Amino acid sequence: MLSPSPAVRIFLGLDPVDMRGGHNALSGVVRRLGLDSLDGHVYVFVNRRRFMAALLWYDGSGGCVLKRRLSKRTFQVLDANSGERLLQIDSATLTALLQGVELCAPRWR
Repeated sequence: MLSPSPAVRIFLGLDPVDMRGGHNALSGVVRRLGLDSLDGHVYVFVNRRRFMAALLWYDGSGGCVLKRRLSKRTFQVLDANSGERLLQIDSATLTALLQGVELCAPRWR
């Protein structure tokens, strides 16, 4: 899996995103959240049914998009305070999220 440096922050979008779009569509979602997709941080989004996830980041030479689709489980999006649209997570949480592990009680979803 990914192992970003400690200086890289990982943000999880809490609103569902249409996964038909590519890099430009995901960059637009980041801009609507008031952030810059070229800042080197990782942005994670899931679709409405939570079986697809997309990661967007800039590695210094170009934009990167990684999409993951679970065949039997769903991604669990963490709860946040009402009104929040973005949550900062650590790399261990990202790894568990991408594997489909239930984050509140570690077991397969």
